[in-house]
Amino acid sequence: MNLAKQYQEVEKKILHPKACLSSQTKGRLKPEIEDDVRTPFQRDRDRIIHSKAFRRLKHKTQVFFSPQGDHYRTRITHVLEVSQIARTIARALQLNEDLTEAISLGHDLGHTPFGHAGEAILRQLHPGGFEHYEQSLRVVDILEKDGKGLNLTFEVRNGILKHSKGRGEILSEEPATLEGQIVRVADVIAYLNHDLDDALRAGIIKKNDIPEEFLKVFGNRHSKRIDTMVRDVIFTTIDTYYEKILLSEEIEEMVYRFRDFLFERVYYNDSVIKEFEKAKKMLSCLYNHYLEHPDLIRANELSEQKLHRKICDFIAGMTDRYAIYTFENIFIPKSWAVSE
Repeated sequence: MNLAKQYQEVEKKILHPKACLSSQTKGRLKPEIEDDVRTPFQRDRDRIIHSKAFRRLKHKTQVFFSPQGDHYRTRITHVLEVSQIARTIARALQLNEDLTEAISLGHDLGHTPFGHAGEAILRQLHPGGFEHYEQSLRVVDILEKDGKGLNLTFEVRNGILKHSKGRGEILSEEPATLEGQIVRVADVIAYLNHDLDDALRAGIIKKNDIPEEFLKVFGNRHSKRIDTMVRDVIFTTIDTYYEKILLSEEIEEMVYRFRDFLFERVYYNDSVIKEFEKAKKMLSCLYNHYLEHPDLIRANELSEQKLHRKICDFIAGMTDRYAIYTFENIFIPKSWAVSE
């Protein structure tokens, strides 16, 4: 009895004609025998969840470094919130929820310690530049499982690579599947709302600092704002006959303005930037130290180009606390106990 094939037949019956069926995947980088219980996208999801890179996300910064409270987001809670939002949209649109979940859970595996501060300094130091979405693909293709990679399907890999938009247009560079497009939109919905929530919790902004126009359009509660955006994505996509995953013009314009507000009042806030600069200096010191002492990461036999790549991979994979521990171990003098 092949349960995976039975489920793939169910997919054909219940999913929208524009859904990406697991039976029609473009395949993996290396051919392998598929499972008789789980579909290819379900296996990809499981491989991501059980990866070391996924577990490390719990100690990587979202916005605030080493927050004292237990309720601030980390990179792993961000990924889980993206997954929840994306799955809700996929289910409502009768698209492939398993594919959507796999992309969601894997989309930030390549993120650096200390959030975008870490990404910025690696972009500056590494000769080839650095983008976390490219690093995420590198993690699943090469770095996981001691260099063997996770051997994911094309659709999941494409969704991971195309998920990010920075401050650009939300869907300027479209993923190959509608499910990948959902994750790209869900990523924005998640971080706009949870970063606002964390900023309020941290006291960086107050409720009366939020422009009235945002409250009027999105709502005055965290859950209401998410619900407004999610519903808009679902019904706009249906109304446009699944041409692509879309926001209505009104909501999209307000989302961009909402994002600009967060950049101005939160991400570029003096107290946040001050900590960002500390993190950049710390990672810069580590990077240059490994250039001078490649033996510390078993890279002393590598060419200069490969050495830079090895150091970049090593630092990008660090958690915040491991980066701090390593920096202290290398650069901070230790107490010297003298026995009498």
